[in-house]
Amino acid sequence: MLQTYHRTVHDLAALIGYDYNTAAPVWIHPFIHLIVVIVPLMLCAAVLYLAARGMLWLKSRQEKAPGIASSVRGLDPSLFRAVLRHSRRQQAVIILLSILAMPILYITLELPKQIVNNALEAERFPVSVLGFELDQVALLLALCMAYLVAITLNGLNKYAMNVLKGDLSERFLRRLRLLIYRRWQRDPAAVRESEIIPILAQEVEPIGGFAGDVLTLPLLQGGTLATILTFMFIQDPLLGAAALTVLPIQIILLPKLQQKVNMLSRLRIREVRLMGRHLSEELTEAEATNSFVRAGRGFRELESIRQRIFRLKYFIKALNNFLTALTPFLFYSLGGYFVLEGRISLGALVAVLAAHKDFSAPLKELFRYYQMSAESRIRYHEIVTFFSAEREATAQGRSNVSRLPRRAGLAAVSKPTHVA
Repeated sequence: MLQTYHRTVHDLAALIGYDYNTAAPVWIHPFIHLIVVIVPLMLCAAVLYLAARGMLWLKSRQEKAPGIASSVRGLDPSLFRAVLRHSRRQQAVIILLSILAMPILYITLELPKQIVNNALEAERFPVSVLGFELDQVALLLALCMAYLVAITLNGLNKYAMNVLKGDLSERFLRRLRLLIYRRWQRDPAAVRESEIIPILAQEVEPIGGFAGDVLTLPLLQGGTLATILTFMFIQDPLLGAAALTVLPIQIILLPKLQQKVNMLSRLRIREVRLMGRHLSEELTEAEATNSFVRAGRGFRELESIRQRIFRLKYFIKALNNFLTALTPFLFYSLGGYFVLEGRISLGALVAVLAAHKDFSAPLKELFRYYQMSAESRIRYHEIVTFFSAEREATAQGRSNVSRLPRRAGLAAVSKPTHVA
């Protein structure tokens, strides 16, 4: 059975272009088993796990959304629908710029390889390029100028996207603040009036920033990731597969840790609101009893929550950095052996290493988008829940007043007022 497994691994490696045998170094074999067998199985398991979680999340969201929508008018229960409703045209322009960035990115990855292989290590000169005969120095200068043009276009494209995203975020933030303020003003007898201040000032800020990235960031960073992976697989399929080694661990473990951060963020939001309510009560009361003890207890609880959030965030960051740094180890060892074997060129290995450096950045941005999306949904849900609870409390108070006996109401109205 073990022999059949080894034969299958050899066949799979040959299928992606690497037919190795017993003459290969001993340390190559575990790398091949890891890249060809273990990582694809883990990646399939991770995709199935995320798909199952996504289906469960959609099902729970469909069950919860109608209750919120029926109790709060003016605020869409879905943050994504609220963003897309007011920014469809701007989102379309930013998406177009994101799509244009992909071919420019591929050119910036390909040109360093061409510079090393064709301008520095090539031996036959002059060469013909677009009908012009170029010597080694002229070809090097032409490729470097093309690389300069490519990175300039890439920078201008990113600048335009960031400016448009900033404008979109600020417009949506202003619209959301006006909507929340208008919704709050419609209930003159609303309770917890002091809590509207942190909602308008602080809690809506991340939601406004998320509005500019709701479609652009996953499209741009996902496209960047796909472009870099395509470039790696074109250089060498085995090195391209090696780039996915730690990806299953990242997409399973890191979101699990992020869920704990989201739970603590929700507790922090509620603790800040509770603290604002207590301070407001102290301002209206003539003599606040045990105010110092209560405030100290709230400050201590808030400090504990924030410390736990910081520890988890820094652990996630350190773990992600460590996992990202493991892949270059495979490139240097396995890719270096391929260069010595003559399988790939030195320029291709340098290009793959440079591409993997860019590969980690969009992956981090996608994880950041997941964190930002979860945090924004939590904040938006808390705002909608706030108005839902406020409306219920107001309706309950009015119903209690309407159920008072008529005589008691008349007595309260006709009760004389003593003026000192």
